[in-house]
This record gives sequence, structure tokens and C-alpha cells, in this order.
Amino acid sequence: MGQQSLIYSFVARGTVILAEYTEFTGNFTGVAAQCLQKLPSSNNKFTYNCDGHTFNYLVDNGFTYCVVAVESAGRQIPIAFLERIKEDFTKKYAGGKAATAAAQSLNREFGYVYVLQICIVNLL
Repeated sequence: MGQQSLIYSFVARGTVILAEYTEFTGNFTGVAAQCLQKLPSSNNKFTYNCDGHTFNYLVDNGFTYCVVAVESAGRQIPIAFLERIKEDFTKKYAGGKAATAAAQSLNREFGYVYVLQICIVNLL
């Protein structure tokens, strides 16, 4: 699949990004944030294609999980990644800190999960 299939990910409460991770530069972070502002708040999965990337979102109980992937990654791997991140995030922050966390405040605590998850998925 290649080492750069998943290039950016975040978790947001509403439109506030609580944790994010990327090792790459590009306008995809801005595009992902703009899409976040326009997503319906209903629990659902969304995928948008733009400039050779897919912007994949999973909205669940007020939180949005996002991963940006190269289009060649398909849809199955990014969605599986989002489900895993949602599961990990929910276990770690259920009923607590995530409900009141400030923007970017969970990067240190939760960012390492992105590093591990992205590395594992990209090695497949």
C-alpha cells in the first residue's frame, strides 16, 4: 500500500480539534478543518475527495474522527482506522476529560496513538 497512505488525523469535539497528528505538510490540514465546520452533527460516516486525497470522517456522539488518506488507499482502510481511533479515544476519555478539553490539549496524551496507528496501518 505504500508508506504514505494515511497522512493526517484528528479528533474533534464539535468543531474544536482536541488532538491531531501528521508528519507531512500541505493544505490538507486546512481542507480537513474547513470540512469539519460544514459536517452535519448526526452520527454518520462521510468521505470527500479533493486533490488526490480522501477526507474521511466518522461523527459519533458529538465527536468527529478524521483521517486524510491518499486516494489509492481506498475507503476500507481509512474507515477501519477511524473505528479503531474512536474505540481507543472513547476508552481513554469516556465521560471525562474530552468533554471539557481545550483545543489541541490532548495532542501529547493522545497523539502517540496516532503515531502508532498510522505506522501500523501504513506498514500493511
